[in-house]
Amino acid sequence: MTDERIGVIGTGIMGGPMALNLVKGGFKVTAYNRTAARAEALASGGVDVAKSITEVGEKCSVVITMVPDTPDLLGVVEGDRGLVSSMKAGSVLIDMSTVAPGATQELAGRLANQGIAMLDAPVSGGSWGAQQGTLTIMVGGEAAAFSRCLPVFEAMGKSITLMGPSGMGQTTKLVNQILVAGTASAVAEALVFASAHGADLLKTIEAVSGGAAGSWQLANLGPRMANGDFAPGFMVKLQQKDLRLIQEAAQEAHVPLAVTSMARQYFTALEAAGLGDEGTQAIIKAVEILAGREARQAS
Repeated sequence: MTDERIGVIGTGIMGGPMALNLVKGGFKVTAYNRTAARAEALASGGVDVAKSITEVGEKCSVVITMVPDTPDLLGVVEGDRGLVSSMKAGSVLIDMSTVAPGATQELAGRLANQGIAMLDAPVSGGSWGAQQGTLTIMVGGEAAAFSRCLPVFEAMGKSITLMGPSGMGQTTKLVNQILVAGTASAVAEALVFASAHGADLLKTIEAVSGGAAGSWQLANLGPRMANGDFAPGFMVKLQQKDLRLIQEAAQEAHVPLAVTSMARQYFTALEAAGLGDEGTQAIIKAVEILAGREARQAS
């Protein structure tokens, strides 16, 4: 597999570290980003920088996309001078963005008609997981394409699961985001409650993390909330996009999501306050506004 060249389109806070980990894994990597400087910053790490999407498709037999939303993916693949104009039959498109499952299934069908396999492989773990190569990767698509690309996934992640046919990777990611949003809301509320009663926030997190209340959100985002560290591992505005996708899919299936709807209101308040580029741990700020008090660890 290392004889193949891997393309990466979208080298932001997730795609950039992922491209570098592919190089460390022994792959030849060609990257493109619409803001050229972000791709050019990877050159010192051994990544070749392409001047266009078309160039990536021409050079690479496996192309990874990591873009913000469904329209961005469709534009990169099927837009003017998109990947379909240059990818060869027998190549594989791996979309590692979080986009609508239905759109993914439809795109996979159109690509299959041109001899291009598609895997939907969204990730969880934030920028920290992307940097460390420890992402959780949920994959939908054909087993043969998954087996072919497994070494690619292993260069970027630790937990890699083929969930079923096309679209099931995206469905699983939305399940992940339901759990993430609800848990992050509970962590924020718990810390504001603890602060209101005079508790040491970091000791509280340590005390409850080992019991039934323990979670990734509490262990990783809880201390950041308490310390006022709102640098993004995953941005509020992208969480909002994922919550929109969840609610659209839930409406189609007639599934009530009361907790998720509440979490989305917190994130909506953050966006309204101009905090869309902050990390999702900023959800505590929405709870603080309602409580009329700030919850921070005493120095």
